[in-house]
Amino acid sequence: MKSIISYPLTIIFYIAFGFTLLLFHVIQMIAYHLFGYQGHHNSVKAMNWTLMQCTKILGTSYSFSGKEKIPKNVPIVFVSNHQSMYDISPIEWYLESFHPKFISKKELGKGIPSVSYNLQKGGSILIDRKNAKESLVRIKALAQYIKKNNYAAVIFPEGTRSKDGIPKPFKESGLKILTKYANNGYIVPITLNNSWKMQQRNFPMNLGVSITLDCHEPIAISGTDFDELLNQTESVIKSKIIHPKN
Repeated sequence: MKSIISYPLTIIFYIAFGFTLLLFHVIQMIAYHLFGYQGHHNSVKAMNWTLMQCTKILGTSYSFSGKEKIPKNVPIVFVSNHQSMYDISPIEWYLESFHPKFISKKELGKGIPSVSYNLQKGGSILIDRKNAKESLVRIKALAQYIKKNNYAAVIFPEGTRSKDGIPKPFKESGLKILTKYANNGYIVPITLNNSWKMQQRNFPMNLGVSITLDCHEPIAISGTDFDELLNQTESVIKSKIIHPKN
């Protein structure tokens, strides 16, 4: 019965999800031009809440923890494992008070309603993975931006999504630049679980996925050797990942 129901629910979900992106593309544009950065930020918060509600058509549930641990009025570097495109909305919605900015591949910067506009106007950066030098310059600028404004950067150091939930090795270059130029801030490790199941198949989609987002204890950047920062961050994130076999 569950597999039969998943077909019409998936169709309804895709319609609702697509309509939300189209609607909030217009809302974002109006908010940005009339109310500037803060208006746009509020519209993105509403969009991500709405996108999460769309996934509940499929019976998706969300659980969040650890936000209360995060220091305020300092730059934050959120470091997370990455399992699917459905990681983004929970992070942006749950952590919106820290104004999270993403490091995204340049291909996402055009052609996707709402998503591309948010990346262009919301303070995130778009990088060309084939141009390492230019990418590091952009990441440096992001680090300086979050340091100046006490905002947050979000980085997925695996470099790409883990489509089966099994984490990939962490790459150091982007995180190293962020910690170098936002060195008065904190790393906050995040473990995401089960979002990979949302994209395990495109049609019909899985029903009843339980996505969790856990923020771990913040780690002060200043005074800590980078290799130790990286190892500690990777270790705590991966220690809480639920592997498919479990």
